[in-house]
Amino acid sequence: MTKSVIVAVDAMGGDNSPYKVLSGISEYLKINKNVYFRIFGQNEIIKNEIIKNDIKKNFYEIINCEEVIKDNDSPLSAAKKKNTSMWQAINDVKEKKSNVIVSAGNTGALFVISKLNMDMIESISKPALAALWPNKVDMNIVLDLGANVECNEKNLIDFSIMGASLHKSLFPDETTRVALLNIGSESFKGNEIINKTFQHLKKNKYDFDFKGYIEGNHIMDGDVNVIVTDGFTGNIALKTAEGTANFITTELKKALTSNLIGKISSLINIKNLKSFKDKLDPRLYNGAILLGLDSAVVKSHGGTDYIGFANSLSVCEKIVKNNLIDKIKNSIS
Repeated sequence: MTKSVIVAVDAMGGDNSPYKVLSGISEYLKINKNVYFRIFGQNEIIKNEIIKNDIKKNFYEIINCEEVIKDNDSPLSAAKKKNTSMWQAINDVKEKKSNVIVSAGNTGALFVISKLNMDMIESISKPALAALWPNKVDMNIVLDLGANVECNEKNLIDFSIMGASLHKSLFPDETTRVALLNIGSESFKGNEIINKTFQHLKKNKYDFDFKGYIEGNHIMDGDVNVIVTDGFTGNIALKTAEGTANFITTELKKALTSNLIGKISSLINIKNLKSFKDKLDPRLYNGAILLGLDSAVVKSHGGTDYIGFANSLSVCEKIVKNNLIDKIKNSIS
């Protein structure tokens, strides 16, 4: 087969792994046959799951790693274990045997081991965690979502460039529109760092449309598609949005199943309700990307299921095929 994209998979990271990981690979292969998987983890367990999922031999190989990084391992202690599935998968990308690494494992460990093994792209001082976020029209890229608590003006400018490059890789047919997350839309709002970033992006020309500031209550409007902030604010915004979405879906389910009228209403509106549920389903947006390194690193949510993991594989394929790293390097230079 043509190995157009080779993915290094940490099969042992995250809840219910490697079961969901192999089921996710099987699910993804139903729609895409041009991806090859180098699967890192405990050989015998992985073999059994491959048989259960009927994954054909020409789509994978297994690299045995007996050690596993646990969710409660500190990033530094995890980085000392050199024969883990996560370390070896990351090193596989470093050695150019694979194009991208994906893991649902310990987030802190993934960041530290990636930074230890891979170089930063020249002139970028801090990586940023970017992820997909639904809006009324289509999809946003939001960054940073937690890699950096504190950021300066240059970091936010770099994040804008990297976020725009990611958007172009995932959605090449769309116009990229970048905005800075702020407490107001007026030019004088916010702190000194964000004001300086605003002035720089306004005065200098980049290969994206700069739209100024955006407030938190307009993130999902769809007027922009790349939203930039520091990791402290971004992580709070993300967790707030996730909690709100869970609250809405839970309360709606209660309202539609608590009495006969609600049940009848849900049956009548079943198509609309399914569309609503899908819009808020986090599995469909799974696959965060660690930007700033000279190789592609994708973080799948640790608690996702096989559908969510399959969607993170789609992200892997798109950023490799559309040359994300080269796009960032060219834009930064």
